[in-house]
Amino acid sequence: MNKFLLMATISLLTITACSQEEETAQPEESTNQTETQGSDSQDETKDSTSASLVSHDFFEPFTGNIDHIHGLGYVGNQAAPFFAAHDGLKVYENGTWLKTKRENNDYMGFNATNDGFYSSGHPGTDSKLPNPIGIMKSVDHGQTLQSLGFEAEVDFHLMGVGYNNHQIFAMSPHKNSVMEADAFYVSEDEGANWKEVAASGLKGELIGLAVHPTDKNILAAAGEDGIYLSKDQGESFELLTTGTQGTIVYFTENSLLYGEYDGQPSFVIRNLTDDNEEGIALPKMKEDAVMYAAINPKNEHEITFVSFNNDIYQTTDHGESWNILAKSGNLQ
Repeated sequence: MNKFLLMATISLLTITACSQEEETAQPEESTNQTETQGSDSQDETKDSTSASLVSHDFFEPFTGNIDHIHGLGYVGNQAAPFFAAHDGLKVYENGTWLKTKRENNDYMGFNATNDGFYSSGHPGTDSKLPNPIGIMKSVDHGQTLQSLGFEAEVDFHLMGVGYNNHQIFAMSPHKNSVMEADAFYVSEDEGANWKEVAASGLKGELIGLAVHPTDKNILAAAGEDGIYLSKDQGESFELLTTGTQGTIVYFTENSLLYGEYDGQPSFVIRNLTDDNEEGIALPKMKEDAVMYAAINPKNEHEITFVSFNNDIYQTTDHGESWNILAKSGNLQ
């Protein structure tokens, strides 16, 4: 086991143990204070998400340290990366850092979609959500959260959601009212129904799951043995890489973006049609690798990633050059 794999495994076990300890505690308030968004509200939100967040009354300037990041994505039509941290959402928009004023929850299993985001995790100190929060969806940047189930039951760390199709692919760390422990499930209807999938071929400790934005059959996973791809909705997985640890998987319509570590980090785009692969040059990184990454859906040359050492980088020219947005969590 190389040093990086050991470090990542310790990190995963620490997060899991912490979460399980929190889940055993009874929440002070069992009433779920979530709000279900109607179709008219969703349409209004979709129309307004492209507006700048600088003057939005739910956001304020952020100048602190960003750490314990558990997800990254371009939420809705915003064309700005959202970072799911232990103390709420942070956003980097046109050179300005912002944070949410309320609902500063500890988001885990965070996934951006074309109309908002899905997430699990734990409530923040200012929230009346149950602990853990189960699976929540928001279409207004997190101002209101719609429950999709598992409140006060599960904190999903391993969860992927399709950007456009919104299919959920998840694994529960323990038995709950719907799922068996360490088994894999998919839902095509916002969590109303779940189907267990065999996930044959998946082995070892996993660190990330992903769902294709439009094709429900195409799923991916990253783990200690490498990168896995499924073309039958998770019934079986093929190991695409050998001799390296997979660190991240992320889909666009035509490709799979994945990260690896074998003593040195790598970042690869795999064409889903012909399986051709293209390496993306990374900035200089020492004993570090890509942990979360996302591509701007409005600009395929813009890629943002978070490293295991809590550095944040962004390129607008497909990796020809990188700007560092945070170093060890300290904003630059």
